[in-house]
Amino acid sequence: MKGTPIPKHKLDTVKELAELVKTKKTILVASIKNIPASQFQEIGKKLRGKAIVKVPKKSLIFRALDSSSDKGIKKLREKIDDSFAILFSNLDSFELASKLEESKSPAKAKPGQESPEDIEIPGGPTDLIPGPAISELGALGIQIEIEKGKIHIKEAKVIVKKGAKISQGAADLMSKLDIKPFLVGFIPLCAFDTKEGKLYLNIKIDKEATIEKLKISFEKALSFAIEIDYTSEDTIKFLISKANAHSNKINRIFTGEPQGGDENLSNASSRPELVAEAIKEDVKENKQEKKAPAAEGLGALFG
Repeated sequence: MKGTPIPKHKLDTVKELAELVKTKKTILVASIKNIPASQFQEIGKKLRGKAIVKVPKKSLIFRALDSSSDKGIKKLREKIDDSFAILFSNLDSFELASKLEESKSPAKAKPGQESPEDIEIPGGPTDLIPGPAISELGALGIQIEIEKGKIHIKEAKVIVKKGAKISQGAADLMSKLDIKPFLVGFIPLCAFDTKEGKLYLNIKIDKEATIEKLKISFEKALSFAIEIDYTSEDTIKFLISKANAHSNKINRIFTGEPQGGDENLSNASSRPELVAEAIKEDVKENKQEKKAPAAEGLGALFG
């Protein structure tokens, strides 16, 4: 018996997806759970020219992935679940994931959602007028007073703890105060680099945390380099200061003078804050040195 023929539009979709799998550098699977249609469209606009976003049925993308001879690409099937989008791009996998992070936008809270962080109602004036809002605020333990015909919140109050479910009352109040505690957007799950043949799982981009880690690592590395007397452009000034401190200490030992406090950088490895402060001063001095010639030139020009 002949089976039911596959509709042409499905065949065309599989063919298009298979071509994208074949020609694009990056294939990224992202979760689009709980994203309102309006925000989905807005994210699509932001990604225009950077990535092609598709939300096909699982059966169709599975057929497209299976058309590839690359076993790594087929592993993407394991990460495709409900509420997903698949993106095709010539950007690097992590660069594309970073673009998705940047495209997130604030969203209002809904009853029943789990709060990712403590949600706090700030103190201060509001645009709410006395009426039902007074009892709504009181039900959440928020102290108020009336000033110039408007409700004034006396002090900040956490109304939802991290990990707790958002109540209807809390959601309604946040909506009235235009508080949007959530960031909504595509969440990268995994990506495959077709050129390198590499599969990346659990992609997570946090620029602020990464920059902070780099700062801490730099401070530790500089302190360690000074401790082991490693000579470089970045350490030479500190090593000279360290040598001078040691020299002064030796002189005091021989002369019997009381020990002073000029060994600030001799123990730099255990005091990274001293190194960090010294770096800031060094940068400040360099900036002033660069500005000085320009100032002198302007002085000569205008007398």
